[in-house]
Amino acid sequence: MITVTSMDAQNRFGQLLDTVQREPVTITRHGRTAAFIISPRDMQDLQDARRKRSAAVQALDAWSKQAAATALPAAAGLTDEDVVGMVKALR
Repeated sequence: MITVTSMDAQNRFGQLLDTVQREPVTITRHGRTAAFIISPRDMQDLQDARRKRSAAVQALDAWSKQAAATALPAAAGLTDEDVVGMVKALR
C-alpha cells in the first residue's frame, strides 16, 4: 500500500486512480491517515465480507437464543472451567 499526502493526491488524482487498480492508497493529512482509496473490486470484497459477518452474527444470535431456551437449569451454574473439564473427559 502506498501513502501520499492530501496535496499529492490532489495534484496526482488521475495517477492515483490508475494506482488503486493494483493496490490501495492511503492519503494522509498532517501526518495522519485521512482516507483510503481502493479499487471497485476491493470495495466489493469488503462489502461481501461485511455481509457474511452480519449473517454469521445473526446465526450465532439465533443459536444462542435456542440454546438458552432449551438448556437445563443446571447448565446455568456451570463455569467455563466446568465445561472445559467435561469436554476433556469426553475425549
